[in-house]
Amino acid sequence: MNFDILFHSMEPNTPTAKPSARDRRAYFRVNTALSISIQTETDTTEGEFIEKSVNISGGGISVTVNVAYRPDDVLSITLILPDQVIFKTYAEVLWLDPLPYQINTYRLHARFVRMTTQNQELLIRHILGFQRSHLENHYSA
Repeated sequence: MNFDILFHSMEPNTPTAKPSARDRRAYFRVNTALSISIQTETDTTEGEFIEKSVNISGGGISVTVNVAYRPDDVLSITLILPDQVIFKTYAEVLWLDPLPYQINTYRLHARFVRMTTQNQELLIRHILGFQRSHLENHYSA
């Protein structure tokens, strides 16, 4: 019996389509601490990196911020991944949740936009690495 393996490949630098609400939940999400710089898309100054707890997936990110971004704003996000990998992408603001008891502090929810397939795969590999590390630290004998 013969089997053919069929797969669809995309150009390595083709931007991924904007994920739907259903697609955003199709990606595995992980909470981890990363150094992150967040700026508006038009801000060309050197951003400051701050280590923060982020909830991240191949489709988007959630993080605490002190700026009241507006829905549909596009942000430039730079992350320092393990092994000092600099990862830069853009994200569209979906909504902000004001945090009680903390003035001018919000939980930002954003989806990645204009990310190449190659960069999305790189990010997903790191997310799986975060999960593997967490499991090894908490469930190994």
